[in-house]
Amino acid sequence: MKKVLLAGAVALFGLSNAQIAKGTAYLSGQVGYSQQEDNNTDRKDESFRVIPTAGYFVGTNLAVGLGVGYASDKVTFTQTTAFPNGSVVSETQNTQSAFVVAPFVRKYWTLADKLYIFGQLEVPMEFGTLKNEGSTTTTSGNTVATASSSSKNNYTSVGVNIKPGLDYFLNKNWSIEATIGEFGYNTSKLDVDGAKSVDNYNFGLNLSSVTFGVKYVFAK
Repeated sequence: MKKVLLAGAVALFGLSNAQIAKGTAYLSGQVGYSQQEDNNTDRKDESFRVIPTAGYFVGTNLAVGLGVGYASDKVTFTQTTAFPNGSVVSETQNTQSAFVVAPFVRKYWTLADKLYIFGQLEVPMEFGTLKNEGSTTTTSGNTVATASSSSKNNYTSVGVNIKPGLDYFLNKNWSIEATIGEFGYNTSKLDVDGAKSVDNYNFGLNLSSVTFGVKYVFAK
C-alpha cells in the first residue's frame, strides 16, 4: 500500500524534470466585450478590452513579459420625471478609456508532466481620460427645451498585483491557463489641480471569478 501511495505521489508531484526551458517565448492576451442593461434603473454598462501579451523565459520556469493595449468602460444612465402636461428626461454618460501597459514576472512550479502552478507579479498602468456628458430635455406642452454639459479630464493609474494560477499544456505549442483571485493595490488620480488619489486594495481567492486564457508557445 505504501508503494502505491508513493508511486501516486511521484506521478502527481514528482515529475520535476518537466521544465519550461530558458529561451521559450509565448503570446497571449485579453480580448473581450461585455454589456449589462438594468431596465429597472435605465442603466447600461459596457466594457471593452484588447490587451495582447508577450512573455519570454529568462530562466528555467521563470518568465518576464509585457501586456500593451486599450481598455474602455462606459456607463449610461437615463432618468425620466413626469409632471402635469410635460416631462424631464435626463441622460448621463460616463466614459473611461485608457492606454494600458502591464509588465510582469511569472514563476512556474511543476505539478505534473504538463501541469504547472504559477505566481505572477505585475505592475499594471493606465494612462487615460474620464469623460462625463449629460443632457436634459424638458417638455412642457408644445415647448421642448434641451440643455447639455460635458467635461473631460486625464488620469493616471498604477497598481501592483499578485495572481496565482494553473497552466496546462495541451501540446508543445498550446496551453490553457486559469487565474484564481488577485492580491493587489491600485492608486489612481485625476490630472487636475487639487485632485486627491483614490486607493483600492484587493485581497482574496475568488472561485466565482476564475479567468481562463489560451496562449501560443514558441517551443524550443
